[in-house]
Amino acid sequence: MREPHGATVVRSRFTSGVNGGTAASPFPRQARQSDVLDIYTIIFLVLAVFIFMRLRSVLGQRTGRERPPYDPYSRRDPAKAPTGPEAGSDKVVNFPDRVAEPANPPDATDADTPPPPRWAGVAEIGSAVANGLDAIAAQERGFDAKHFLEGARSAYEMIVLAFANGDRRALKDLLAKDVYDGFAAAITEREGRGETMETRFVAIDKADIADAQVKGRTAQITVRFVSQLISVTRNASGEVVDGDPETVADVTDVWTFSRDLGARDPNWKLVATEAAS
Repeated sequence: MREPHGATVVRSRFTSGVNGGTAASPFPRQARQSDVLDIYTIIFLVLAVFIFMRLRSVLGQRTGRERPPYDPYSRRDPAKAPTGPEAGSDKVVNFPDRVAEPANPPDATDADTPPPPRWAGVAEIGSAVANGLDAIAAQERGFDAKHFLEGARSAYEMIVLAFANGDRRALKDLLAKDVYDGFAAAITEREGRGETMETRFVAIDKADIADAQVKGRTAQITVRFVSQLISVTRNASGEVVDGDPETVADVTDVWTFSRDLGARDPNWKLVATEAAS
């Protein structure tokens, strides 16, 4: 049976929405979504413009004259002095550099005080001994008269004890050949008689330079020794034949030491002996 024309139109409207499971909306869906998007877009644009204006007012604009960012690890160049007409308008006054003062300025009294004599405590100024020491020092740099006297005192004691003990080996290193021969001969005579000698130093009171001179390249210094010692000589039976084991004797000896100046051997050797009264 054919349906009326109006009925066909109504069915077509309702059947078009049956497939979605819901009733068809009387308003078009595409139109409603576009309206919502336009509203939110406008709001976001307004906020973006507002934020941009605020940032620009706070941060400002780049003009090309901005300073580079500060780098604490970069090496700083020293400040340059102004040049041109602005250099003379600077109000800074430049003071001259201060000269460093010495930590201990010399005392005026020390500068006026003359240095002590070269051979103070050893020889008088202008004496023959002082002149002789000057002649030695002129050829032997570093010569020290006091140091020499200390060595002479030690050599004097060693030689006296070595002679008493008959130690020829020790004497040979300290005596010149002719002096050694005399000492060795005396030791041989003493041993031939069967005698022994005992010597003990109590003190060396003085050791003064009595003469100093240079002969060519050879220096000679004469020293006067004043000592206290105990000396005794016994025969083969032990009887005392010379000296006294209980008596301290005062002995004065005048010995002359010699050395070739400039030689590698720094030792002075005994070249002459004399017993003073």
